[in-house]
Amino acid sequence: MTEAPRAYQLCTRTVMDTSDPDIWFDEHGVSSHALFYDNHQGPIVEAGQSGALEPELKALVATIKRAGEGKQYDCVVGISGGVDSTYLALRVVELGLRPLAVHFDSGWNSELAVSNIENIVAKLGLDLYTDVVDWREMRDLQLSFFKASVANCDIPTDHAFASVAFEQAKKYGVSYILSGHNLVSESVLPKAWGYDSGDARHVKGIQKRFGSVPLKTYPTLSKVKRHVYYEIMNGISSVALLNLMPYDYPQAKTVITEKLGWRDYGGKHYESVFTRYFQGYYLPTKFGFDKRRAHLSSLILSGQITRDEALTRLETSDYPEVLREQDHKFIAKKLGVTTTELEAIYARPPVDHLKYPYDRFVWPITSKLLRFAAQATKPFRR
Repeated sequence: MTEAPRAYQLCTRTVMDTSDPDIWFDEHGVSSHALFYDNHQGPIVEAGQSGALEPELKALVATIKRAGEGKQYDCVVGISGGVDSTYLALRVVELGLRPLAVHFDSGWNSELAVSNIENIVAKLGLDLYTDVVDWREMRDLQLSFFKASVANCDIPTDHAFASVAFEQAKKYGVSYILSGHNLVSESVLPKAWGYDSGDARHVKGIQKRFGSVPLKTYPTLSKVKRHVYYEIMNGISSVALLNLMPYDYPQAKTVITEKLGWRDYGGKHYESVFTRYFQGYYLPTKFGFDKRRAHLSSLILSGQITRDEALTRLETSDYPEVLREQDHKFIAKKLGVTTTELEAIYARPPVDHLKYPYDRFVWPITSKLLRFAAQATKPFRR
């Protein structure tokens, strides 16, 4: 017997709805995302926004400075050109830290993103390391993810960015990578809408199945290398610094515009042409996932905007059709296929990420064994 389609429902506190297949609601119509936020993420956001975590922030900054004494840099900051990473870079400098700015050029940066990044590093006086990917490998890998018909086709960029950050931290003996991830604007993200970008086995598995170019220079980062080699043996930590301080997302845009000459892209993560297209067209069209719902719901829960404001924004598109058509042609050309061929790939039925190789369930057990074994290396750690 075929199961009846689920009745549509919209959260009474956020704008999350049944486009998330795993969402559930309490008797008041409040979604599982809002309830999880209340119990787990909300207290962290409230403490950060109220200034209650100021002592913890000061202690961390002092620790980073001590760890970086006598070194060229005391931390690494990833720069994408987006709001979060730009504001983070500004605050890191204002806190008196000496970061190395790191960027992964996936080949999809918009001209505006390039301009914004140049302004950021110039006005903050930062050194910038940019890892420029071998486009033959990146193009083939990106196309492989489309052919795999999975939801998170932005994994190739996100995965490499983390790899480059850890590599540079190790190169300069830096113990801290400061991340722009934050619960104010990114607390809501349905698992069904994507997959862990840190799973190197998944990346390699999809490329082996659908790709034709070996990944010889593309920066991969296995969970063993990240958590054992980098974190345990070399003492490198990734810290979401924005969670420790007041962070007003709309106000942050104003601040970085005034201080750094930053210009808006019109959407969250739209600094990348690919991400703009992926979030604005691919996900909604193929899967019915509108990531704006998650972004706006995060801001609602953290008190940055009202639910009515979010509903109003959802009534209009932040991705004009003219721009969408332009991006569609541009992406097909860069990937070396015709628009017709690209559309044929999109027409394939959606496939769950877990149909391909993954470390999602194997890793928790493996990590315990590796951490135990790594204790033997303790005397050799920095």
